[in-house]
Amino acid sequence: MKAQKRAKFKRAVIKLSGEALMGDRGYGIDPETVNFIAREIKEGLNLGCEIAVVIGGGNIFRGMEAATKGMERATADYMGMLATVINALALQNSLEKLGIPTRVQSAIEMREVAEPYIRRKALRHLEKGRVVIFAAGTGNPFFTTDTAAALRAIEIGAEVIMKATKVDGVYSADPVKFPNAKKYDKITYMEVLKRGLNVMDSTAITLCMDNDLPIVVFNLRGKGNIKKALSGKSIGTLVTA
Repeated sequence: MKAQKRAKFKRAVIKLSGEALMGDRGYGIDPETVNFIAREIKEGLNLGCEIAVVIGGGNIFRGMEAATKGMERATADYMGMLATVINALALQNSLEKLGIPTRVQSAIEMREVAEPYIRRKALRHLEKGRVVIFAAGTGNPFFTTDTAAALRAIEIGAEVIMKATKVDGVYSADPVKFPNAKKYDKITYMEVLKRGLNVMDSTAITLCMDNDLPIVVFNLRGKGNIKKALSGKSIGTLVTA
C-alpha cells in the first residue's frame, strides 16, 4: 500500500535513550518494548517521512558513570559506544520483523554486524525508504549520543530531531520530584542553556541552535506519539530559535 503523505517533516532523526529499551526492567533490553518502538516507527514511515534513529547505550553501560568510579574516561566511553551497537541491532531485528528494511551504520567499524558510517550511503538508504540506525555515537570519546544525534541530523539534512523521553515534554524541574514544575509547550535554545534544563547536553543544543534545527521532546511511551510528532501535531515541547 502506498504511503500516505501526511508528514510535516520530510526527514527526521529520532533520538532514543538506551533506557527506553529497558521497559520496566532495571537493566538490559525488553523485547516487548523494542517491538512497541518498532511499531511506532513504522507508523511514522507510513506518513511518508524518512526516518533515521540515533540510539544510546545507558541500559547496558554508561561511560560517564564508570568514569566517575575510576575507569579511564576514553575507555569507558568506547565501552558505551559498543553498548549502542547492541541496542541498534535489537531495534533493527524488530523493524525487519515488521518488513521494514533497516541498516545499522556504526561510527566504529565492525563490518560483520554493521555498515561503517558513510553520509552519502545513509542518504541513499533514506531515499529508498529504509530506516537508518546510527550507532556508536560520533565514534569519539567525550561526546554523548545527544551530540551524535544533532551531528547526524545536520549531516543528513533532517528537518527535526525527535527526542523520545519518559516524560511528556520539557519541565522547569523534574516533574517526578516536583509536581508543581511548569511544562513548556515551546522554549528557545538559549532558555534551555541558561536554565540548565535537561533536554540534551549543551554541545547538542548549541549545534542545533547554530544550524536552526528544531527539537521536539515527547513521551515515547504514549501509543501513536511518534506519528503525532511527525504529523506536526502539538505534542510535548518544541525547542526552537
